[in-house]
Amino acid sequence: MTVRIGFAGVGAMGQCAHLRNYASIPGCRVVALAERHASKGRQVAARYGVPRVYGDIAEMLAEEELDGIVASQPFNRHGRVLPALLEAGVPIFTEKPLAASVPVGERLVEQVAAGGAWHMVGYHKRSDPATMLAKEILAAWNNTRELGRMTYVRILMPAGDWIASGFTDLITGDPEDAPTTPLEFDPRDPDMDDEDWEAYTAFVNYYIHQVNLIRHLLGEDYRATYADPSGILFVGHSDSGICCTLEMTPYQTSIDWQETALVCFERGWLKLELPAPLALNRPGRITLFRDPEGGRPETLTPQLPWVHAMRQQAMNFVAAIRGERPPPCEAAEALEDLKIAREYIRMLREARS
Repeated sequence: MTVRIGFAGVGAMGQCAHLRNYASIPGCRVVALAERHASKGRQVAARYGVPRVYGDIAEMLAEEELDGIVASQPFNRHGRVLPALLEAGVPIFTEKPLAASVPVGERLVEQVAAGGAWHMVGYHKRSDPATMLAKEILAAWNNTRELGRMTYVRILMPAGDWIASGFTDLITGDPEDAPTTPLEFDPRDPDMDDEDWEAYTAFVNYYIHQVNLIRHLLGEDYRATYADPSGILFVGHSDSGICCTLEMTPYQTSIDWQETALVCFERGWLKLELPAPLALNRPGRITLFRDPEGGRPETLTPQLPWVHAMRQQAMNFVAAIRGERPPPCEAAEALEDLKIAREYIRMLREARS
């Protein structure tokens, strides 16, 4: 089965995080793209061998028979763009987060549930080969209890060079034919004042990946339980009582990316080191320590294939369309990330008052 993909927008992330990968996946063909910047659309299509270009998404949907749609749009436009895409009845991929606000996210989840397809949200860290292997190891440890019970999850996410030269081949199109019609954005959350909305938007833009990754590593839901007034430390507790923390830029790097996750058990731990989001052909790294009862303590670092998270994410979307595996994260779960973010901002406001 050749999976036919249509692209709704080919901006910076659309090209460099997504299209370059889909265009080279065996058994996948990008058959069309919609881009309102005409020259950019033509130039991108020529580079990646996309046969048809449309000036708007509606025209593409009317003319094409698609198996899946990649809509790399600003997250605060999802409520404007996705309803029409969901009506097409085929799987959809978008970047994170699900939406700019909980109310918009709830409406999108309701529409997904009422339709005949699914919506994969692009938490690419779940698709890093290191994270995928870590998930298998953690599931085995939880099942066998060879190292006791899980006790703690900690993520450190300093701001850094997330682009890692990943935009060097970006096509920007001719400036003279750039669209002049302003984009329409989703409404703000009516429950928040200006200060809270600004803090919330920044949090979901920068740290929602980590909010989602905590749940993935825990293997269960969790809730926000503490916000340090410094804005650096977030604390949560899982449904079974496991403590989890997120450290948000206690320092930053100019030319590096030092994101790590640590998952602790009573007699061992697993450390996950993740590369810059747009680094090519570079997976994350796993180090694990086991000290089982009656056994010899050991530290291991498995070797991983030279596949980066964005490419593996594209392969996971195509495989999910074929029915070979479930999408790594769907809309209903992504909505929980927005709820946690909103609760964290409420706690942060109270901590600072």
